[in-house]
Amino acid sequence: MPHGDHHHHGRGVGRRPLLASAALSPFLSLAARVPAFASVVPVGYPALVEVSSDAAYRYIHCNGIPQHGVGVFPNAENPNAIAPQNYTFRVLLRPEPGPTYTPLGMHPFGVAVNGVPFDPLAAEWWNRDRTSGWQYEALSSAVHLGIDDNHAHVQPGGAYHYHGLPTGLMDDWPTGVHSPLVGYAADGFPIYALYGFADGRGGPVRLLSSSYRLKSGTRPGGPGGPYDGRFTQDYEYVPGLGDLDQANGRETVTPDYPDGTYAYFLTEEWPVIPRSFRGTPVTLRGPDGGPGPRGGGPPGGGRPPRGGGGPGGFPPPPPPGGRRPPPPPR
Repeated sequence: MPHGDHHHHGRGVGRRPLLASAALSPFLSLAARVPAFASVVPVGYPALVEVSSDAAYRYIHCNGIPQHGVGVFPNAENPNAIAPQNYTFRVLLRPEPGPTYTPLGMHPFGVAVNGVPFDPLAAEWWNRDRTSGWQYEALSSAVHLGIDDNHAHVQPGGAYHYHGLPTGLMDDWPTGVHSPLVGYAADGFPIYALYGFADGRGGPVRLLSSSYRLKSGTRPGGPGGPYDGRFTQDYEYVPGLGDLDQANGRETVTPDYPDGTYAYFLTEEWPVIPRSFRGTPVTLRGPDGGPGPRGGGPPGGGRPPRGGGGPGGFPPPPPPGGRRPPPPPR
């Protein structure tokens, strides 16, 4: 299912600076050429997010409609109109890191607190050949998929989803403090964005950086040319280069998890949205674009157990055992 991508950030009074890193210059030079579809249009549908939990799982029932404005859809590069979805995602309530990292593959990475999926990859390959080994990066100018200022666009079934930083969701964030909870990954670990504790133990906050960089030199085959960020394969992981591991996460305390947790961070630099999991993910999308068959929905289908919740917030999961789950984001 084709995806769309672009890396343009609008700026506004009080908004945190986004994509200001010099390390991104090759990436930015590509992104700057991608037209933005301004996110000023009301969606036209009410947003729905209901979250509940049992002893083992967190259930997120949502319609994928954001509370923030969106771009114009359909548009010249994306023929699809936004439509409410019927998502029910089930993720582990108390996940544990796995023995190895699990590649994302062509699946959503997670879901934001507003019920919109994070789905960073584009189903676009060099010469339209999935076996070529060269996959176009969504947040480059190599493919034009009608992405709006929220780094989001719409799939043929009407599903709005983020390919990059969810700008509209982040507009009213306070500055100088740890990131609020942004969402949950498919393995159940929390997702934050940009700002975290410098030492991972509390205290000063800083902009966190990924440990990926553009490769040097030229591509050995396929499209050829210099590594410039057009393809996912243009990047390499360098342990210790930044603050985060190869899944763009780390062990840390957060305001929601004062006893510590593994947590992912969306970053200004590539990959922006992580491309692998530290835990064991469920499949958040099945063949029809809805929740996947391997743990993506509640047992036996249907709605999750009711337990409170409301638009834009994740309620406290049930008591004790292991790391403390988060309260609703403030």
